[in-house]
Parts: sequence; structure tokens; C-alpha cells
Amino acid sequence: MENKKEMTIDTEQLAQECVAICEERKAENVILFDVRDKSILADFFIVCSGTSQPHISAISTHIRKAMMAHGVSPKGQDGQPESKWIVLDYGDILIHILDPDTRKFYCLEELWDDRKIVYQQKIEEETESIEHGN
Repeated sequence: MENKKEMTIDTEQLAQECVAICEERKAENVILFDVRDKSILADFFIVCSGTSQPHISAISTHIRKAMMAHGVSPKGQDGQPESKWIVLDYGDILIHILDPDTRKFYCLEELWDDRKIVYQQKIEEETESIEHGN
């Protein structure tokens, strides 16, 4: 009988891996917050945007597959791509995938004034053509 090696990964590494998956799936404006000292809900909070219902679904699916590879199942999932948002609850990590308008409406990034941003995706500036009058 073969002994299975238990894969261990700490919560912050797992959150970072989820961020990488979001970026691989072309999620926009990905932000990872460390809220260990701010919230009893989770230790890490990830917020990102998908550009369409299929895009939101694809991001969610790939996160779930990667987490399953680590033997981690979500404790819960709420929302559907049709509702323009999905939240995946992994206990210590909450992942919010929203379309841009829904994200703007809920302003999840503003829940904590003194939040610690662990990672923020560099956003391409679309103002260059505006600044040059094009």
C-alpha cells in the first residue's frame, strides 16, 4: 500500500496561489488583503473583476480546481455568474469575483480603512490617449 504524502501549504501561500490563478485567467484589478487583525470572517480577502458571466465562471472554476489539488474544498459558495458575482469561502480565505459595475456598487475594498494590501495588480492606464487628446 502506498503512503500518501500530505501536502501542506500555509494560508498566505494558498491566497497568493489564488491570486496567481485569477491573473492567469485574466481577472482584472486583483487585490489581496491581509485582514487577520481586522476581521473574524477570514485572514485573507481577495477581490477581482471578471469581464463577463463566462469569465467570472471560468475564474471561479479554476480556483476551485487548484484548491482541490491541495485537498481544500470550499466551505461555501454564493452567487452565480448570472448574478454578476461569486464568492468562494475557504474559511481563512474569502474570494470575491465580480463584474466591474457590481464591484463598484459594493466597494468591498473599502470595508477596512486600515487594511493591509498584500498584493495589488498593476492596472494598465487607459488615460494616455486622453492626456494626448486622441
